[in-house]
Amino acid sequence: MKSSETPLLEVKDLDVAYGTIQSLWNINIKVDRGMCVSLLGLNGAGKSTLLKSIMGFLCPKKGSIIFKGKIINSLEPWQRARMGIIYVPEGRGIFARLTVKENLLMGCYSRKKRAREILREVYRIFPILEEREDQEAGTLSGGEQQMLAIARGLMADPELLMLDEVTQGLAPTLRETIYEKIKEIKDLGITIILVDEYLKKSIEISDYIYLLTSGHIVLEGYSAEIIKDSNFLKKYFGV
Repeated sequence: MKSSETPLLEVKDLDVAYGTIQSLWNINIKVDRGMCVSLLGLNGAGKSTLLKSIMGFLCPKKGSIIFKGKIINSLEPWQRARMGIIYVPEGRGIFARLTVKENLLMGCYSRKKRAREILREVYRIFPILEEREDQEAGTLSGGEQQMLAIARGLMADPELLMLDEVTQGLAPTLRETIYEKIKEIKDLGITIILVDEYLKKSIEISDYIYLLTSGHIVLEGYSAEIIKDSNFLKKYFGV
């Protein structure tokens, strides 16, 4: 990705391992402010590993993670969150016994002074959550739980929002709804890194993509160009 401005996020020459098993090799990515970048690849390609490394849950063997011009390798996940990096993990991770509103307020622990303002914006994007704010989160439908997980991430007022397997297990109509919400979030100017199995929609909503295979980046480019290649999905994913 070419840009004259300093990227919001840059990953340089990153190697990551789980114990003695290496998962990522020499990863280089750049994410400019306001962009939506998709990480594509089959299961086990290293997409979630890369997100967890950026968030600080995994410690790289080699390389640098640079956010807003600062190397953040030594920072804890909570410190990265305070800088504006928020990770919405695969599997949602909501608190089932807490209400919808309590879940949301858990997300703004570092932005308490702006909690009311941010909550209004979150309810504007996800009106169903305002309707359900007193309901236990565990009683929501799968699609509503996914919206809650994303909304809780927004409550932290992120500069970079990383969404991992954001429509996994959802019906096609709910997937479309989630992507409409992601577009609204993008339109707010929030930078997004997206991982999802809904490949065509991921490419359509993104500005730029990186394709990972077995822990290596094998292709990158602007989505508008890649989507013109009718053989792209068939070549790399067999679909």
